[in-house]
Amino acid sequence: MTSTPTITLSAEIVAQHIDHTLLKPEATAADVTALIIEAIELGTYSICVSPSMLPLTIPAGSDLKVAVVCGFPSGKHHSAIKAAEAALSIEQGADEVDMVIDIGAVKAGRFTDVQADIATVRASVPAPKVLKVIIESAALTDAEIVGVCQASVAAGADFVKTSTGFHPAGGATVHAVRLMKQTVGDRAEVKASGGVRTFDDALAMIEAGATRLGVSGSAALLSGSTSAVPTGTY
Repeated sequence: MTSTPTITLSAEIVAQHIDHTLLKPEATAADVTALIIEAIELGTYSICVSPSMLPLTIPAGSDLKVAVVCGFPSGKHHSAIKAAEAALSIEQGADEVDMVIDIGAVKAGRFTDVQADIATVRASVPAPKVLKVIIESAALTDAEIVGVCQASVAAGADFVKTSTGFHPAGGATVHAVRLMKQTVGDRAEVKASGGVRTFDDALAMIEAGATRLGVSGSAALLSGSTSAVPTGTY
């Protein structure tokens, strides 16, 4: 999945790249409360949860951001439904929305439709709120990755993101992250998500161009341990 990184960063700096994530269907309100506490202790940039968990209370004095998913995990929702879901999430306090595109539209070469889908959600996530576009890179060819990244930028997305972590094709790879960054340049940022389980994974993704990481096992990753990192819960 990753190459050996050549950069060296402290755990504190890597933590500031992390969206501390809990998207398991069985997650409870108590689980999310524990997630918030852990995220603050670890110093992660944000938490990422399902929209049904909103609204949330972030302790006073914390600058922890709240991200939610939209159209998750299949992306096969009508654009108007995605936009409504995103709008409600923003109304209920989300700082960032991670939307899933229609992967089938990409596979069919319908990039105009993909761009329109993203633009519809973007209209419900006005700046300075952040919109990330999940492209499910492991299910795409390089040409398709380039095409959907171009569509994302044209629609006004702030980030392109590799994966939901739920697709059988797999999660983030250094190759995909590097290609995504080369495509979007300075016009957007890249989030690596899905299978980022070790500290070296995190460094390799950052070195390839990711400025954000979706991680469910953040404590284990930041401690350098892999034994406690769950799989399939990104």
